Amino acid sequence: MAHIYLAMVDTPGLFASIIRFFLKQSYIHVAISMDADLEDAYSVGRRNPFIPFFAGFEREDKRKICRAFPTAQYRIYKLTCSQEQKDRIQERLRRDYRRRFRFHYAVLGLFFILLERPFYQKNYYTCSSYIARLLEENQIIIAEKHFSLVTPKDFYEYQERQVIFEGPLAMLCDRKAVRKGYGLEAAYEH
Repeated sequence: MAHIYLAMVDTPGLFASIIRFFLKQSYIHVAISMDADLEDAYSVGRRNPFIPFFAGFEREDKRKICRAFPTAQYRIYKLTCSQEQKDRIQERLRRDYRRRFRFHYAVLGLFFILLERPFYQKNYYTCSSYIARLLEENQIIIAEKHFSLVTPKDFYEYQERQVIFEGPLAMLCDRKAVRKGYGLEAAYEH
């Protein structure tokens, strides 16, 4: 038995406000991680948290995100999977990271989500469509619909997950808690 982790994110900003309005929920971004502390996390989103105009596939740096969005709120889910699934997911994330500049944010895909019409342009994803496709390719089905239509709300409503943390990103970045041996899973599990 192994685990992967999904981070649901609520950050301020105009673009986030628009997505929040349509999804009718606070958590509007999702990232995938191989560990509960989000040290090995990836998503399709801003390449630099301070600059909203350039987006694509990136490895998330929680400390840099915290500096850009000190009021950001996170909810971390733990999903159970096989070790083989986790290994395949991790290998794919690392391979895609090496080719990260070939991946782009699917702005046009947002309109198709509103129309509820599947849309896929090679190497263009939203944060949720990339992760939904990655998980689907590894037999973890988040929602019974085309991956391009999966939104953060589908991850929020997914039943096969366990909430292990909910709170400010600043708490995740607190090195004192980590140094004392309080990994997130142990310190914040509900």
